Formats: sequence, structure tokens, C-alpha cells
Amino acid sequence: MPALARSSEPAVAQGSSAVVAEIGAGLQARRPHISPKYLYDTLGSRLFEAICELDEYYPTRTEAAIFARHGEEIAACIGQGVSLIDLGAGNCAKAASLFPLLRPRQYVPLDISAEFLGEAVAGLQQRFPAIAMTPLGVDFSAGFQLPEHVSQTRRVFFYPGSSIGNFSPPQAVGLLRNLRDNLGADGGLLIGIDLVKQSSVLDAAYNDALGVTAAFNLNLLRHVNRLAGANFDLRQWQHCAYFDEAASRIEMHLQAQCDVTVRWQDGVRQFARGDRIHTEDSYKYTRSGFRQLLESAGFEAVQYWTDPANWFAVLYARAVTR
Repeated sequence: MPALARSSEPAVAQGSSAVVAEIGAGLQARRPHISPKYLYDTLGSRLFEAICELDEYYPTRTEAAIFARHGEEIAACIGQGVSLIDLGAGNCAKAASLFPLLRPRQYVPLDISAEFLGEAVAGLQQRFPAIAMTPLGVDFSAGFQLPEHVSQTRRVFFYPGSSIGNFSPPQAVGLLRNLRDNLGADGGLLIGIDLVKQSSVLDAAYNDALGVTAAFNLNLLRHVNRLAGANFDLRQWQHCAYFDEAASRIEMHLQAQCDVTVRWQDGVRQFARGDRIHTEDSYKYTRSGFRQLLESAGFEAVQYWTDPANWFAVLYARAVTR
């Protein structure tokens, strides 16, 4: 049985000077913001799992239906025996559903919530003992280095769930270029993208009737309190999300419900009632628009798969030969 290499180090260290500085800089900015990566502590990760089960949140089930319907085609396009590198792996369920088709020789899931990831991989290793698994608790958006034992050939980066949409187009190009530079020989990228659709569908997906997305967004403040010694009172803030058609993105914010003074290590800021803290974007693409993004990063799309309504797409891309 391959050894399970679990990381016990948190990806975001509580009280880290770099983390406090990053959070403080965002809160002091002209347009206050907190990086969406801080949505994903252990509780945040579990809340996102719940979001994926909601009726309003179509991306997870739509993408899953694409994999179920076209899984054999996808596997034929990629081939078996790859090193599958799962970006933002969460509970690893999406990658695990592909194991019987891809039969990867290595599985390397990356996630900022190291403890949550370790628990997920421990259970997964029992189900698939023949696959070598190396979970890494890292913030891959800031760059990363894979362990030496991860094969240099036939690496496939797996980035499902339209998470690439959390980055602005220039940031997305930078991330994709980093992936391209780490592909090695005969590698590829299997990625999910959320497509442009009616704003009513998009708005509902981020404002569910049960309020789970609101709890997920507000939990970010609880996480920041722990990380930066802040004094956010969640009762003073409310979730706000809407589709910006001109920018083709969902924006998520936290809005102050009253005048409030927020303090953290080395910083303080006054927020008036109605002021917002920007917490996440989720860009929606057309097929041609995302193809251009890929080409800017040195990739070429090999094949697309979509659902019948064209709400979501999965594509496989390879690096352009230089």
C-alpha cells in the first residue's frame, strides 16, 4: 500500500505577520476587500459543501452531469496513468469520481484548508489504496512547488467548479501560465468554466433562500478575527451578492448594517452603515472568451464538453509547443 503523506501544517498560519499585513492592506484600501481564499477555513469548507447541494447552486450538479455523460470521452482524451494534481480539492469528491476512468498513478490534491483536506484524503486512501496520494495544504494562487516524487511527465492539472472565475482575467492568465510552466512533458489541464447565462439564474445561485451562502460569506469575518486578531461582530454585517453584467461577474460583498469600528493587529478602520467589503468575484465566460484566455497563457483547447443548456463547460487543454 502506498504511504499517505499528510500535511499537518496549516496553509494559513494564525497570527502570521504576512497574513495580518495582507488582510490589513485590504481593509485599509480605498475599496476595502478581503481575499476569497479566507472563505475556506474548516467551517467555510463545510459550508461550501452544503452550498453545492442547494437547488439554486447549479454549477456543481451541472458539471457533475457533464462528467457522468462524457466521462469516457474525457478519459480517452487524457489517457490513463496520469499524475492528477487537484487544485482547490476540498473534499476531493470530484477527482475521486474520475479515478475509475483515469486510473491515475498519483493524486496530489492542493487546498488552503489543510486540516479539512487531510481528513478527506485519509478516507479516500482507504477506498483507493493503489493510488499514491500526497495532500498539500498550500495557497496555490500564490505559486507552489510540487514535491520531487511527483512525476515530471503526464501531469494533469484538474481545476473544476469554475474556480478560475474567482480571479480577474489578468490574474487568471498569470495562474494558468504558472500551471503551464509546471506541466512537464505530455501534460494537460482539465478545467471547468461557468458560462454566461440569464442574470436571474446567476443571482439566485449566490443568494439562496436558506441563507447558506450568506453564512459562508459571513464566516470569512470569523476566520479573519482568528487570523488577524480582528473584532468583527457578524451581527453587524450582511451578505450581498449580485451579477455585474458589464464585467460579466458575480460580486460578493459584506455590507455594514450600522456604523462600526473594526480593529485588528496594527490597524483600525471606521465603516459607515452601507459600506461594503468585497470578498469574492466569480467571472462568467463565453467559450470564445475563455479560449482567448487560454491562448494568452500558452494553452490550446483540445476539446470542450457542455451540458444541453450550455450553462457550464469542461475542457481539456494542452500547452502550446514552443
